[in-house]
Amino acid sequence: MGQVSHPPTFGLRREQLSNGLTVLVQRRRSVPGVAVVTHVRAGFLDEPDEIAGISHVVEHLLFKGTPSLAPGELAQRTKALGGSLNAYTAYDRTVYFVNGPARHAAELIALQADQVRNPTVDPDELARELGVIIQEARRKLDTPGAVAGEALHQLLFEQHRIRRWRIGEEAVLERLTRDDILGYHRSRYVPSRTIVTVVGDLDEAAALDMVRASWSDWERPSSSISTGPYETSAPTIRARRLDGDVMLADLVIGWRAPGMLSDDAPALELATALLALGRGARLPQLLREPGLATDVGASWYGVSDLGVFAIGAEVPPANIDRVLEEIAAATTDLARREVSAAEFTRAQHLVLARISRRLERFQSRAVALADAEAMGDVSRLDRERAELLAVSPMHLREVAAGIFNLDAMSGVAYLPRNSEAAFDVDSLRRAAAVAASATTATASTGDDAGVDLSGVATTSDATSPPKRRTATAVKHGVHHLALDGCDILAARFGDIGQTAITLYRPRLLRESAANAGLAALGLRSMLRGSDRLDAVQLAFAIESLGGTISPSLGADTLGLGATVLTEHLHRATTLLCDVLHRPRFDEPAVLIERGLLADDARGVADDMVRFPVQLALGVAFGDAGYGVPTLGTPASVLALDTSAVRRWHQQMLGGGTTTIIAVGDDDPARVAEMIAGIVDRHGTASTADVIGGSAEPMTSILPGTRIERRDRRQSALAMLFPGPSRGEHERFAAETWSAIAGGLGGRLFESLRSARSLAYTVMANSWQRKEAGGLLTYIAMAPERLDEARAAMLEELAQFRREPPSAEEVERARAQLIGEVELSRQTASAFAGEIADAWILGEGLAELDDPAAGYRAVTVDQVHAVAQQSFDPAVRAEGVVAAVAAE
Repeated sequence: MGQVSHPPTFGLRREQLSNGLTVLVQRRRSVPGVAVVTHVRAGFLDEPDEIAGISHVVEHLLFKGTPSLAPGELAQRTKALGGSLNAYTAYDRTVYFVNGPARHAAELIALQADQVRNPTVDPDELARELGVIIQEARRKLDTPGAVAGEALHQLLFEQHRIRRWRIGEEAVLERLTRDDILGYHRSRYVPSRTIVTVVGDLDEAAALDMVRASWSDWERPSSSISTGPYETSAPTIRARRLDGDVMLADLVIGWRAPGMLSDDAPALELATALLALGRGARLPQLLREPGLATDVGASWYGVSDLGVFAIGAEVPPANIDRVLEEIAAATTDLARREVSAAEFTRAQHLVLARISRRLERFQSRAVALADAEAMGDVSRLDRERAELLAVSPMHLREVAAGIFNLDAMSGVAYLPRNSEAAFDVDSLRRAAAVAASATTATASTGDDAGVDLSGVATTSDATSPPKRRTATAVKHGVHHLALDGCDILAARFGDIGQTAITLYRPRLLRESAANAGLAALGLRSMLRGSDRLDAVQLAFAIESLGGTISPSLGADTLGLGATVLTEHLHRATTLLCDVLHRPRFDEPAVLIERGLLADDARGVADDMVRFPVQLALGVAFGDAGYGVPTLGTPASVLALDTSAVRRWHQQMLGGGTTTIIAVGDDDPARVAEMIAGIVDRHGTASTADVIGGSAEPMTSILPGTRIERRDRRQSALAMLFPGPSRGEHERFAAETWSAIAGGLGGRLFESLRSARSLAYTVMANSWQRKEAGGLLTYIAMAPERLDEARAAMLEELAQFRREPPSAEEVERARAQLIGEVELSRQTASAFAGEIADAWILGEGLAELDDPAAGYRAVTVDQVHAVAQQSFDPAVRAEGVVAAVAAE
């Protein structure tokens, strides 16, 4: 049995200071860290039309200095304390957060208080940051899903401020002045609208004292702020078509819905799960399984008194009409009929697991506590589970009937330019007519999926001899049980009643340009059913345990994992072993998955971060090994067939060792023995020969540039230079370089973003794989500034090569990396990932004892040596998406 879970607010201390500010403090001991969250009731809905977008501008300016902090100093001092910080703006709030070691909590709380209370708003900094924000707005315009989602709000509402473009229009942003910023800050940033939440390994009384010391002298009067007009218009059916340089269509359908304080909130959460959470949900069964859409999701969100229920899908344009019909039919059926017991249980378990996982990380728990307090009652978190379990199928149907009115749905389709697909109000009406005439659901509801897997075994299983094993040994806090061809690693973690389990296999076949995407197709096809369960039964079986099967395809390994309720771990492990060893690979299912994968491969070209990096990797490794796109190319994927997938599966199991890692709140020795019993019945690996492909990826980076020209508002540039691999000790110096160069307060951020307003997004990373490595930079900028951005980036990297970083920079970067390591084990899945990295790619479990040791030993000379070896401009691989105007 797992440990007893406490309610979310167990041990919570709440205090309202005399100035009106609310403080929430909760102790959590999983890691020696702390999260500090400041929630300010100042968001998009608090903005008059003439300054729409100002909340987000204020968020940016609060990182640009106070009377005691120069621009950039906040981020640098936070890094020096081992912390990281950021913020986001939403409809009804702006939230600032910092994570760091608990021993520095007082300093982190004081820094955040200074940041939020005392912005300087220097006019020059404002001008530069407005340039950056405009670049951010243009990046959003290059993101079809974001554009479609914003356009949906404009269709759903005529008066309410939720209908506006949230980030602000460029013309309005350009007019904002220092007086506008300070006036907005003085009126909205007041104690009575502010909640400070501290979650971490701190004594509650001490944490309260820290907050009082930084916030209690903040006196600012509160005033009434208009959140704009109420919506008085009647909902009606509306449609909008958008066109652009995209490969797939982004489709979003939505309805007005109750707000977050509605008594129907639990039913609405269940509706999202029933419709789109997991492969067993209705819309994935209706749309993804037959190959009509590559991806589909549902969400319910909003503010206290008003919300939106939205369904989004990525769709080949030719399938738009059919997809619309299926969405209309699925929502109509939910409103007409009570769902089956199996469907209802699956949805409940998935939502319960999602609620639990939200509370694992200190920051997400602190945000949840602050949000609940802002909604009027922090104890509502304790009632979530009971309220969810109290929803009946009849109540769910009644709630669905009140929302899914086919005469009140709106839809937006962002289509490839010159697409012949039609999309307008008539398209929605035709779909509604089809749904209205339907009498039954068109998707399997999983009624036949109630398979008892607690002791399942085939005849061949029962006669298989047990695998030779060693006794369970505890190594560096992890229980290790070795079988023939299989290592089982189990560790105890957490108190939320969940366990993360993953089965890993090494990638033995290195793909080439000709068969790129083979592993992706094989792994995805494995989820289409085993010899025991078809695709629907498999999805329902795992999702009824509170989890979904998550395939992972890395450069060196592949995995099948799930995080499930701990009491269901045996059944989940059985399912994962079935999928790994006995996939069906029915030809029709594989061919459908092949079409979906080809569409996904096309869609990568629409991602302004992934695609330039993919181009750079292709240059660096010559379209072999690590240079092959993980999803393949449309041409390479469509050249694959079922026999290739079956051969790949034989080869994948034909050598190497299976590694099974389980981390959760149960006894590790018992868990390891339980998993061993399941492995005894399933086997571990075959004796098939390696089939085709290169076993050795290229390990040296080739120079060159690959350019793709697209109709975009921004260009993007990725550069890859040689660097240390995962197994080289120099990787610690490389990661220290990336901490010096990248992130808030980093050299590239301050020089290219803050000082020159070249870009909104600037990144620097140490790219590490088992057999190769590199140093990677990325920047996105206005099209006319591409050459300037390249030259500026190369000059910054040349400076790293010419001169060593300062001792202060190295110390600050080391502190940041050490702090990240100390805070990394906040979830079972994160700890499981750390174990996998050490065991499969690293030097073994000894790395778990002191994962920060390598960073503490890094010197200035070592960082400089990595830069000198890496940043030869003649040995760089570039991937460029160059924006050009449509002809």
